Amino acid sequence: MTENTKPDVRPDNPRFSSGPCTKRPGWMPEALKDAALGRSHRAKIGKAKLKQAIDETREILGVPADYRIGIVPASDTGAVEMALWSMLGARGVQMLAWESFGSGWVSDVVKQLKLPDADVLEADYGHLPDLEKVDFARDVVFTWNGTTSGVCVPNGDFIPDDRQGLTICDATSAAFAQDLPFEKLDVVTFSWQKVLGGEGGHGVLILSPRAVERLETYTPPWPLPKIFCMTKGGKLIEGIFEGATINTPSMLCVEDYLDALAWAKHIGGLPQLMRRADENAAVIDGFVKQSDWIDYLAADPATRSNTSVCLKIVDPRVAALPAAAQAAFAKGLAASLEKEGVAYDIGAYRDAPAGLRIWAGGTVEKTDLEALMPWLEWAFAMQIVTIESAA
Repeated sequence: MTENTKPDVRPDNPRFSSGPCTKRPGWMPEALKDAALGRSHRAKIGKAKLKQAIDETREILGVPADYRIGIVPASDTGAVEMALWSMLGARGVQMLAWESFGSGWVSDVVKQLKLPDADVLEADYGHLPDLEKVDFARDVVFTWNGTTSGVCVPNGDFIPDDRQGLTICDATSAAFAQDLPFEKLDVVTFSWQKVLGGEGGHGVLILSPRAVERLETYTPPWPLPKIFCMTKGGKLIEGIFEGATINTPSMLCVEDYLDALAWAKHIGGLPQLMRRADENAAVIDGFVKQSDWIDYLAADPATRSNTSVCLKIVDPRVAALPAAAQAAFAKGLAASLEKEGVAYDIGAYRDAPAGLRIWAGGTVEKTDLEALMPWLEWAFAMQIVTIESAA
């Protein structure tokens, strides 16, 4: 293939967005035909479907029996905010941040809640903070998988079993693709629009017994909006974790999540979801290793995500450009692939370094990523021609 010859094979599904992510293979609108539309979510059928979603989430993820699982408003963001506003302030907190969403939680705690004893442990894009410096006498808030940096914690070994504070983990692009050690985590949040490709607007909040104890023994000094309230009279509102949601959920979205969970069970559950993500990430890894113009944003191979794979352009001709021109080059590359209909929404996140971000989670087919790789080469060559012609 010469630099201006388009590849012969196109991905069957060009949707490589990092959220909302592509639907499971073979998805059709008919999958939602049994949705409880026009029915109250508090009717028997609505409660049953919400409870089924909770039970199957527990089964597939291997959530311990004594952990509560609730479906909450406002996607993963809503789930994280519920935890931060309801639980923090009982002791000092340490915030870990190495990408956009972790930095957003820092801003909430420091600028909105204005906690007086908040320590921030940060790292630049592409790196993790020094996990040996984490103080587990404090509450600790962190993302498991940095969706906008492609950097994830390699495992939960840095979290002690005898921690004094709570661990609050935003796991939205890790759940259903990476092994989450729930015994190390007191609060886990995610949205099903990520790894399972469900429709957005709903979050999932998972609480350990220690987190429930905090809710029942601590009242924050600030007022809580109704949608954040998980206790009444000093006791957990158990209904939230049995399908009686705080606000009105979309039963169409719930049906879509049930369909995604059914597919996950059909293919073999969490082990197969993880295998698919690993194999997808390996396709990109093979391309990166044989290419001299692109590399991972994540510096340490042990911390590279198998879902949100973030890449930077390292070709000297591009690296020599001013920062704005480098960003324009990367955006042009992504735009050319979208124009060809072979890859949608793979530009780097707006706050991240210029580059590409390709979703490799389990709903993506390996063959589609294999078809995409030659197109990356083609698009890069075409962008190089553009900047050389302008020189």
